[in-house]
Amino acid sequence: MAGRAALVLRGVTLPSGRVADLSLGEGRVLHIGAGLPADESVDATGLLCLPAAVDMHTHLRGGREQSAKEDWTTGTTSALFGGVTVVVDQPNTIPPLTAPDAFKARVAEAAGQARCRFAVNAGVVPGADLPALWRAGAMAFGEVFAGPSSYGEAVPPDVLGRAFLTLRDLGALATVHAEDPLPGAPESLAEHDRLRPASAEAAAVRAVGRLVPRGGGVHFCHMSSAAAVDAADPVGTVEVTPHHLFLSREHFEADDTHARMNPPLRAEKERKALWSRWDAIDAVASDHAPHTAAEKAVPFAEAPSGVPGVETMLPLLMAEVVSGRLSLASVIEKTAVNPAGILGIAPAGFGPGERADFALYPKEPTSIDPDALHTKCTWTPFEGTDAVFPAIVVMDGACVVRDDEYFGSGSTWLPGKGYNP
Repeated sequence: MAGRAALVLRGVTLPSGRVADLSLGEGRVLHIGAGLPADESVDATGLLCLPAAVDMHTHLRGGREQSAKEDWTTGTTSALFGGVTVVVDQPNTIPPLTAPDAFKARVAEAAGQARCRFAVNAGVVPGADLPALWRAGAMAFGEVFAGPSSYGEAVPPDVLGRAFLTLRDLGALATVHAEDPLPGAPESLAEHDRLRPASAEAAAVRAVGRLVPRGGGVHFCHMSSAAAVDAADPVGTVEVTPHHLFLSREHFEADDTHARMNPPLRAEKERKALWSRWDAIDAVASDHAPHTAAEKAVPFAEAPSGVPGVETMLPLLMAEVVSGRLSLASVIEKTAVNPAGILGIAPAGFGPGERADFALYPKEPTSIDPDALHTKCTWTPFEGTDAVFPAIVVMDGACVVRDDEYFGSGSTWLPGKGYNP
């Protein structure tokens, strides 16, 4: 046991229910029990301490073209205030991350602005140099669009099949947006659901599964229906979002653009069916995809798809925990343990030497207020919903959020396993 800690969190409640002091140093857990002598001591009495989350599906925008929606500073600040210390950025940026130079520029932009740990995925399109992107540090490849979406064109099946072979040989993970939408411009949430039906989502998952070679790794993003989860479960790992778990189209006016996303919100019956697959879901990720209020204030057919969510993901789930509707163990598994395992990064945890990234939660919910969130976009589809936000967030063994203030000093890039500078 080390003799001195950098930080002691006194009186935390561990997931097991045990109350103890948590001593941290050099970004790692040193000791659980009576606190060691420390440079800093924080009273955490009554707070429930969890490993901080890994959000493996975010769109942090940024760049000259999209920084009005979000930038790395605002997006990662929002993540921290929601109990997330690792974000994975998707490659359908402007420009798309389909060549090493664009990828490296994206990493450099993030390194200068981000406030939490970050990884960046690379894109899959015809002609993309996947081995070079892997060597450049891509965490994974995708989300690969098996059907078109905002800022993403569908990848033809023959290209996708060859890419899966290449990625298998590299030892890289493919993350897939599995949809097969019908043609048309929807004028309402119900029409959006009809043009991107749950049956077509499940069929797209099965079609992708037929292309995955033996030994290939695939992760299915934002499954929105029970049928899609069932189809994906034997093929690869399964991700769902809070908006598909907590929202249905019946929660909104018929043409409310703030509820437009891909895959679309389903009917209330389908939403409840998705919850019934909770045990088959490997990861919960936000698909944080902010658009400005002005971009959403247009006719439904013209509105972009996507909603913010990185700051509200864990608080929504923690409200379910404190109400007794979800087990704490399952939330930790799907937001911290499994995402780290799927990506191949070191998990946060309570064992000696494990990464000291934690979020400490009170046990009483509040209502989500869009004005209190830290994302650059000024709205949320979850306004008024019960949530439990962390009172303290620790990253790399130091308090970065406390008393509603940010105290951090920077970020760390997490390159993928193929990184070869």
